[in-house]
Amino acid sequence: MCASVLVAEDDEKQAELVRRYLEREGHAVAVVHDGSAALREVRRRPPDLLILDVMMPGADGLEVTRLLRDGDGPPELVRLPILMLTARSTEDDLLAGLDLGADDYLTKPYSPRELMARVRTLLRRAAGVHAPLPDAGRRVLRVGGLVVDPVRHEVTVDGRQVDCTPGEFDLLTVFAEEPDRVFTRPQLLDRIHGSSGYISVRTVDVHVLNLRKKIETDPRRPGRLVTVFGVGYKLSAGAEAPASAGASAGAAAGTAAPRGA
Repeated sequence: MCASVLVAEDDEKQAELVRRYLEREGHAVAVVHDGSAALREVRRRPPDLLILDVMMPGADGLEVTRLLRDGDGPPELVRLPILMLTARSTEDDLLAGLDLGADDYLTKPYSPRELMARVRTLLRRAAGVHAPLPDAGRRVLRVGGLVVDPVRHEVTVDGRQVDCTPGEFDLLTVFAEEPDRVFTRPQLLDRIHGSSGYISVRTVDVHVLNLRKKIETDPRRPGRLVTVFGVGYKLSAGAEAPASAGASAGAAAGTAAPRGA
């Protein structure tokens, strides 16, 4: 599929390399070299995908992501797929981008083939969100007061609309398709990213924490998206409110990565 891609990379040689690979696959590519220019371009003409270097002048990639994912911003910017490129190799640094709302990341140096594979995955997700289906073929997933519409890419909680990033939406859809099923983190990672061995299972934990901030009454005492200790996570079909006081200690601890998942 042909898509519009904005590449924000301050290394001109690296940016040109990425441009060539993207154009080889038929994409229309624009390139900027600092974070401030990336913000201006995205707000002026939102692309189908943003490839964003972390270390840039003006505003770094983390700050750009934070501003684009601001809940007060336009929904199309909240949902814009973001692929981060970073020279930072520690897991905490990588997960910081996901925590702010990035959908995927690659560490430098990276394989161009791997970069293109990630691009194709993110663009397929976005295309699936907007693919037209007859009303009879629509699947609206309802789990208590939580409603997920995979076709319109809409989430509501007790009638309140919630904006999710593509990664968060994909994960929530997996849960909503099988409420009360307990998924391990590797199972969830495989559902949303495929079998790539480049992505840490902690990616799932970050998405879960971000989703809890959006769908739970009290994210510290989750009643919908709960941890099953030693296994993973599930979307509870019966919970409509924060966990009871008796379960609060365990639920609060569930904000950490589950052991043995």
